[in-house]
Amino acid sequence: MISRALKATAFITLLAVLAAAETIPSGTHISVRMGQELSSGKAKTGQHFNGTLARDLVVNGKTIAPAGTSARGKVTFAKSSGRLHDPGQLSVRLTSLEVYGKTVALSTTSYRAKGKSHTKSNVTKIGGGTAAGALIGGLAGGGKGALIGAGAGAAAGTGLAAATGKEEAVIPAERTLSFTTTAAAKVN
Repeated sequence: MISRALKATAFITLLAVLAAAETIPSGTHISVRMGQELSSGKAKTGQHFNGTLARDLVVNGKTIAPAGTSARGKVTFAKSSGRLHDPGQLSVRLTSLEVYGKTVALSTTSYRAKGKSHTKSNVTKIGGGTAAGALIGGLAGGGKGALIGAGAGAAAGTGLAAATGKEEAVIPAERTLSFTTTAAAKVN
């Protein structure tokens, strides 16, 4: 016969296991598929975005939320790109999941995106303008013409780089982002 103390201990252990299964612990990895595109050129700090779980959220062998569960997050930092320098920057974090009709608030790490560097693009445009100007100037006026043409070509290349040089950070729709919880979250 099982003693009363042993039964009580088994019951308390069972309750602890069930309670733990209904908590998303700190350090849990959550993959979310973006519902829309975000760009550092248009997004605003504090703006919300929607997505869905890319994979089942499983804790201690139990599925807490299936793939496709609605997820919500917000933009925590957005900085538009400069024309010739400072690529755009974007930072987002996951704020909640809609688990079986209940909103579960989350605290997670941020996902950061940065636009491409301007350097390669600018060098190509300015260098190409300089070379083309020098070639045309050299053909038209010799050495002195090449020097004048190089200056004019560099100016034209710089203008082109300034006109087309924005390098925004973009998180495309359907991109899967990974977040990690920074605090436990109760599901029930």
